[in-house]
Amino acid sequence: MTRRIRSSASFADGRLIWEAIGGAFRKLDPRVQLRNPVMFTVYVGSLATTLLWIRSLAGGVGESSGFILGISIWLWFTVLFANFAEAIAEGAGKAQAATLRQSRTTVSARRYDPASGQPIDEVAATALVVGDFVVVEAGETIPADGDVVEGVASVDESAITGESAPVVRESGGDRSAVTGGTRVLSDRLVIRVSTLPGQSFLDRMIAMVEGAARQKTPNEIALAILLAALTLVFLVVVATLLPFSAYSVAASGQGRPIGLAVLIALFVCLAPTTIGALLSAIGIAGMNRLARANVIAMSGRAVEAAGDIDVLLLDKTGTITLGNRQAATFLPAPGVAERDLAEVAHLASLADETAEGRSIVVLAKNRFDIQDRDLESVQPSFVPFSARTRMSGVTLDGHEIRKGACDAVERHVTGLGGRLPDEVRAATSAVARAGGTPLVVSRDADVLGVIELKDVVKGGIKERFAELRRMGIKTVMITGDNPLTAAAIAAESGVDDFLAEATPEAKLALIRDYQKGGRLVAMTGDGTNDAPALAQADVAVAMNSGTQAAKEAGNMVDLDSNPTKLIEIVNIGKQLLMTRGALTTFSIANDVAKYFAILPAAFAATYPALRGLDLMRLSSPTTAVLSAVIFNALVIVALVPLALKGVAYRPRPAVELLRTNLLVYGLGGLLVPFVGIKAIDLLLAALGVA
Repeated sequence: MTRRIRSSASFADGRLIWEAIGGAFRKLDPRVQLRNPVMFTVYVGSLATTLLWIRSLAGGVGESSGFILGISIWLWFTVLFANFAEAIAEGAGKAQAATLRQSRTTVSARRYDPASGQPIDEVAATALVVGDFVVVEAGETIPADGDVVEGVASVDESAITGESAPVVRESGGDRSAVTGGTRVLSDRLVIRVSTLPGQSFLDRMIAMVEGAARQKTPNEIALAILLAALTLVFLVVVATLLPFSAYSVAASGQGRPIGLAVLIALFVCLAPTTIGALLSAIGIAGMNRLARANVIAMSGRAVEAAGDIDVLLLDKTGTITLGNRQAATFLPAPGVAERDLAEVAHLASLADETAEGRSIVVLAKNRFDIQDRDLESVQPSFVPFSARTRMSGVTLDGHEIRKGACDAVERHVTGLGGRLPDEVRAATSAVARAGGTPLVVSRDADVLGVIELKDVVKGGIKERFAELRRMGIKTVMITGDNPLTAAAIAAESGVDDFLAEATPEAKLALIRDYQKGGRLVAMTGDGTNDAPALAQADVAVAMNSGTQAAKEAGNMVDLDSNPTKLIEIVNIGKQLLMTRGALTTFSIANDVAKYFAILPAAFAATYPALRGLDLMRLSSPTTAVLSAVIFNALVIVALVPLALKGVAYRPRPAVELLRTNLLVYGLGGLLVPFVGIKAIDLLLAALGVA
């Protein structure tokens, strides 16, 4: 059972809320406030109204001290609620980081000399340097990130991935990377250290989920600039109203100038404070949602880009298919019984520890109930597979049994005086055309038939690709297979396109071609040969089980090593963009209602005719201003859960999504403040506020 890297903390968690409240007060530091220009102006306004209230206690201010105090209190609440939203989002990340930190232990390491094959000395893990070799036995903790250079072993990575099932790590290939803090369960590994202490993958994960290294995304920066520009415009406009009001009163000889506290309240209500208060929390929450999905994002930009991608590149093996080809059928040669072929294939595969070899043994048992033989008494001589011979097998009871590629077995039997039957040659071609892999089986000079190995497409993958197509995302399968095999798997799985016989250069060129056409590309990978393409892709998800080179090249790491996780990442990215857009729409729309509440009240004393704009028929100028300020603060609180959870996303056309967004958050943002401000006004009037 999988246990995600997440804390039990949630928005309803009392401990998390209390910690966030404390964080909200700590964030009152001016240096922290300055990072958010919109809320910094509210912060300055809170200070100004506080000083104005103190001055009003001694007299000499045209507005009552109680009115100024009320505005000051609610402005401080506005700042604190904004801090609270950010603090609670950060708190969730820190809780996740604490879970990761519990898995980090201080261990000793046995340095190793690969030349002599002997341990050198034992040192603290913190004393290791890049390039050191260490040996780790069963039951010991891996002291640092590195690559396996010798051995194969089961490793418990549950402390990092949450997955209780152990994984196999071995030298060579794409399963050689190991992470410090995980534990070897069996056998023995020799590891070459690849990172310095304090810079391990686990350390970087902790920093990422804590948000310490979170960089603002381009869209977030652009929106922050827009909000800062709007705030500056409103600041200039409001600043000119005080002398303008004083001049009007002096010229007309009636009324009184607008008060400074009312001007500050007017500015806070007109500025885009709602989205300004929640913008940072939305970004942090997006990365937290990825962390809860067991994906660590190395940059905020990657999360955002995931919502905009329109091309998705996926490896065939392990992503679209189950990862290892499985024996599906025995195809005997003329004059050979299928059971005889199965028995010989079973013998040839007993010492084959690959997934393909084990599947042949299983198929023989399932089809003909063929049981393992007692091989110790006959002392067989096993022939391991090699890239040179492209065959494996066994010499048993004087017979040379082999299985392997068609041309390799043909050379073997020809050398023994035999020949490859035309029917067998035709069967191998038919298997290859159907997308399978043919293995030919021989005994001495006789060819007995063909074993068909098939890539098994994952269940439900075709439906998921159809879902991506509805989202406007093109799926491209990448494989090293020949074009015939690739075409068969592509048709069965439902991908839009495929790249066969893919080399690292071909993958890189494909991504660049799409990017030149203005498209955003996402890719998954786990091998060193994937690293160049991962580095080029806009969203690059490296598998935690993959090589260190792949993890360094990617901007996300999937701790579950599930390549189809990209689909979930895309959904989270789109949810982040939709949440930001929805709350921005709501924030701008609800300012309209505030105009009709606070403008007539603010200028009622200077221009009595403006009372005609009081559509809500508020009780008094005092309650009108206070109602608008109070609503402005409370709406931030009401939207914090939505900012943290995100707006629900379902694959729909962009026009339909925009229409729904404007209808729900645009129209809602326009109507809700009218109701909320009026309700608060009635409550204040009932409490005797005049």
